[in-house]
Amino acid sequence: MSDERRLDVLRAIVQDYVHTREPVGSRVLVERHALGVSPATIRNDMAALEEGGYIAQPHTSAGRVPTDKGYRAFVDQIATLKPLSPAERRAIAELLDDAVDLDDVVERTVRLLAHLTHQVAVVQYPSLSRSALRHLELVPLSPHRLLVVIITDAGRVEQRSIETAAEIDPGGIAELRARLNVVCAGRRLTSLTGPLAELPEQFAPEHRALVEAVTEVVTDTLRQEAEERIVMAGTANLARADLDFPRTIGPVLEALEEQVVLLRLFSEMEADAVAVRIGAENHHEGLVEASLVASAYGGPDTEGVARLGVLGPTRMDYPGTMAAVRAVARYLSRILAG
Repeated sequence: MSDERRLDVLRAIVQDYVHTREPVGSRVLVERHALGVSPATIRNDMAALEEGGYIAQPHTSAGRVPTDKGYRAFVDQIATLKPLSPAERRAIAELLDDAVDLDDVVERTVRLLAHLTHQVAVVQYPSLSRSALRHLELVPLSPHRLLVVIITDAGRVEQRSIETAAEIDPGGIAELRARLNVVCAGRRLTSLTGPLAELPEQFAPEHRALVEAVTEVVTDTLRQEAEERIVMAGTANLARADLDFPRTIGPVLEALEEQVVLLRLFSEMEADAVAVRIGAENHHEGLVEASLVASAYGGPDTEGVARLGVLGPTRMDYPGTMAAVRAVARYLSRILAG
């Protein structure tokens, strides 16, 4: 839409409808918004917006409501996001700073996001496929038992133990630990298979069995833990928004139960700081009346290592939701990088 005035009218309709859930008429727009034009002009603009598919008339109501196309135009023209209030920022810091490990961080994050937005919050666990190895630790537990600890740059920790036939030599373990970190630290986990396979040849024959056992357990762990998973909170918020789903919330709940659906949506989202999918843009029958607002977190590049987001009805406070998602993603990234 090139007409700025009509965009102002659309913006006012979206804001009023999101706030009141009532179809918006021209008289209400004149009373609530300083649009600087006559009621007749606003009626003409609304007619043009309806003809363009940006607003629609529900049933016999005199007012209009935004369509998916209207919400999309509204979201696309949001140039800057209003920062969260000091109280909201404090709530994020206080809740997440006390987390004790990655599982706790993820659980706190998803509850916080649901609380801030009053929608369903979804957090994807940091993906091993896009993570880099921060450190690999070897800890002798007994003369014949070794603990292998894999730590990623996203704060994910995996532990495996190895039983050895020969007695563990602390000096040999120190050398192996050092060489493993030279080879692995800072590299994407998906690129480690080759370097790990070559490592045993760098050691004396009597140490190769242990080296092979360690590299094998690291490789197997990365392969086994590649499965993506997500956590959710705030599903009860959908029940409170039941009126915003003209059919039923059943299809939305069913889609939420299929984690593969949400993971696919996350993977298809643009690499923007905050991406928004509205209604039919989700390409899933159960989510044609829902919107998803998501952002990447946990990595220095634009893709991050995972995503978090909020799912709710298309009648959503997009600026507020987008600001909350962006703020939580940024704070979570800083925690995991620390």
